[in-house]
Formats: sequence, C-alpha cells, structure tokens
Amino acid sequence: MNRRQILKGGGAAALVFVAGGSAWLMTRSTADARAPWQAANDDYDDPRIAALHYAILAPNPHNRQPWLVELVGEDRLRVHADPDRMLPHTDPPNRQITIGFGAFLEMLRMAAATNGFRAVVTPFPGGANEARLDGRPIADVRFVRGGAAADPLFAHALERRTNKEAYDTARPAPDADLAAIADTMEAGQGLSLRWTSAPAEVAELARIAKAGFQVETKLPRTMEESIKLMRFGAGEINANPDGIDIGGAMMEVGHLAGVVTADALRDPASMATAESDRMYNSMIDSAPTWGWLVSRSNTRFDQLNTGAAWLRMQLAATEAGINMHPMSQVLQEFPEMAPLYREFHETVGVEAPSRVQGLFRFGYGPDVAASPRWPLETRMMRV
Repeated sequence: MNRRQILKGGGAAALVFVAGGSAWLMTRSTADARAPWQAANDDYDDPRIAALHYAILAPNPHNRQPWLVELVGEDRLRVHADPDRMLPHTDPPNRQITIGFGAFLEMLRMAAATNGFRAVVTPFPGGANEARLDGRPIADVRFVRGGAAADPLFAHALERRTNKEAYDTARPAPDADLAAIADTMEAGQGLSLRWTSAPAEVAELARIAKAGFQVETKLPRTMEESIKLMRFGAGEINANPDGIDIGGAMMEVGHLAGVVTADALRDPASMATAESDRMYNSMIDSAPTWGWLVSRSNTRFDQLNTGAAWLRMQLAATEAGINMHPMSQVLQEFPEMAPLYREFHETVGVEAPSRVQGLFRFGYGPDVAASPRWPLETRMMRV
C-alpha cells in the first residue's frame, strides 16, 4: 500500500533532556498519539521547554526527528544532530535533514515569541560542513524576554498536518492564495515559490514525480532504508516511537495476515508492492497544482532558511484551507536519481547555482483532521 499515504509518518512521543550530565526519557503509547499536540498547550516554568514542545511538531524527513538539544545555563540551548538518525541512502548530504532543522528552529522561534521571548538563533556557530553534517552544533539559541511579537501564523501550529489523500483534480489552488502563501517567507533569503496549474505542465511534473518514486522504491538500498524505519503494529510502534508508523486497524489486520510486512514490501512482485505503486501513482495524478521552492544557492544556511519557509508556507496553507504535500524524491542526491534530478530542474527552468529544495502537491481533499484514519501526526521530543 501507499508508503506515504497509508504508512504515515508518526510515532509516539519521547522526551530526552540532556542537561548537566543527566538524561531522562518519557515515552507514550500509540493510544496517546495526540498527546504531544495536547502537551504543547500545557504550562511550563522554563520558556525553553515550552517552546520545544512546539518545535517537535515541525515537519521533518521520514519522521527521523534527528534533534538533540542541550540546555545551557538558564536562558540558552544548543541544537545538535543525532548522527544515528540520518538518511545516508536517500539523503546522503543531509540536505533534507537540515531542512527539517530549519523548520524545527522556526517553530521554536514562533513558540517563544507567543510567550513573550525573542529566540536569538545563531546557526552553525562552529561552522558548517557542506558535504554532510558532522559533530558541530546546528544552532545556538538564546531566549531574551521581551521584544518579540506573536506571529499570526502560529495560531495554526496545532492544526498543521500533511494530507496524503487524493486531491480534487477539478479544484486547483487559486493563484491569489498561493501568492499570499509565498509572501509569508522572510524577505532577503533568496527563496521563491513557483507553481503551475496548467494541465499539460501538471501532467509533465506528475510523470517525473512518479518516475522518482519508482527509483527510490525499486532501488534496494533506498527502499531498505525506508523499510527499516517502518513500525508494523502497536508493539513495534511502542518499542521504536519514530520512523514510519504502520498502525491502525486495517494495517494491523494486514500485518497479522502476512500481507503488509517488510518482506512483502521488499518483493517487487508482491501484492503489497503493486498496491503501493497503484495508490501512489493515483495520488500523484490527483494533484491539480504543483509548487516548487527555489533557493539561490544550496548552502547549509539556504537549507535552514528553506525549512523555515516550508513551515511558514504550510501554516499559511492551513489557514487558507489548502493542502500542501511534499513529494520530493526527484530532488534526492544519490547517483541513480541524477538523471531525473537534472530533467526536473530543466523542466522547471532552474539552473545552478539556484536549485529546487522542495516539490509539493497543492489542492483540496478530504478533511484529514475529521477522519479516524488519520490521527494528528505525532512527534518524538529528544532534548
């Protein structure tokens, strides 16, 4: 079945604090899937902890949740990348992971502001490795009381989620709404959102997106990377509250019946693989509007800015009632994807040093929040 649509990114919540040489871990069962979202509204004495309860709700690739946060003194924190939570096959330069950190830091900043604190972020204080992330910190953050205005987009922080259902092909996203979404990006960062609802262009982008999905899921090492992150049923989800949650009654039954299993998804001739292909292709073909986010270059700072813009755009899309679903396989930087990567950039007219950082479906679809199949996305907090 559809790895993105049915095998939704999830996981229970976990909280690890690293401060003063001590650590503690809190885990939640799948029955408490909404707990991290509810806990974000709780009162916390430490403004850093209050902001972090929102920061963990930011989008991140494969639900890897790669953050480790060191609490420093009384008003600072340092954000690290967990080297064990990278995606070495689908994201060898850690570009997507870095984008996830950008979204994390932007949600942190917005949450701090709503409580009257200015989060002063210093990205890569020890320098940045452009080849791949290393042991140096992602960011230092200092919390300063006062001088921060609440961001109106933050009102939608607990509503934001990714709708992976099929969209209404007859309802493209309005240009005026997409322009307003694009305007939420911070000026001066060299980012631009481009989009199309023209049928011929939509069909061409759908063709390339489907081809990218096939490369990722048919190449053994990249598919295996995803399979190893799949958690089949409540027992596995509880034991490993991260990665790709394959839960719910239908998935439990399919897993117990031996239909939805890791081995079945490894088999290109299996019913599970065939159904995954069919449903994913149908989902791609349902997109009435495609959008892509372009950066002027591809430095670590561009990637952090991309993550912040990504989050802000999705919050604005939530406000407008428009679904925004990233589908960026063709942007992955492993060798077998290179021909499609080049074809896509040529198709959308983006030349180096500029590059596309994200490809999205925009459209209208079923109300995910009201659907019992789609609980609120859950997140692990590892601080």
